[in-house]
Amino acid sequence: MARILCGCEFTGAIRDAFAALGHDAWSCDLLPTQSPGNHLQMDVREAIYNHGPWDLATFNPPCTRLCNSGVRWLVERNLWADLDAAADLFRACLAAPIPRIAVENPIPHKYALERIGRRYDQIIHPWQHGHGESKATCLWLKNLPPLTPSNVVPGREQRVWKMGPSPDRWAKRSKTYPGIAKAMAEQWTTQWRESCGESVAAV
Repeated sequence: MARILCGCEFTGAIRDAFAALGHDAWSCDLLPTQSPGNHLQMDVREAIYNHGPWDLATFNPPCTRLCNSGVRWLVERNLWADLDAAADLFRACLAAPIPRIAVENPIPHKYALERIGRRYDQIIHPWQHGHGESKATCLWLKNLPPLTPSNVVPGREQRVWKMGPSPDRWAKRSKTYPGIAKAMAEQWTTQWRESCGESVAAV
């Protein structure tokens, strides 16, 4: 059993996928969890350093100032300080003293990449993992293999991109698809067990 931190996650989607495989999985966010389960309601940096050690971590830091869709507002609204703060949090997640890390975010703009310091390792889509939708999601990986498509299905609808304005639009856009969460848990559990010399038959 590994100790798993799912940082910047209030939905519990990834946490629950790892917990279903028997891991001691915890979500962490400034918001309370939407799904009952182990949850640390605090800044993720506090969870990293004060509630470990952790064997593996996934992070989904806020993307509003980092992703391509919001780049125009940096100049128009002078949001450079917000960008710097968002990039600082992103780097803190990527540089956390945890053996295996995955950081999840939409495709970033060039100013975000300059501040993050390196490009992503992989782009995944929901349709590769059982959901007939297209939503490009980047993964920055540390000591974890790229995700292999687990259930390729038809359909390339950009449902999330087409969502109309609403108070909870940001929350709907940030939720990890269950098929992707399941693939992360299963494939990275296999990698962790192999690295520990354990049998992978239970996955």
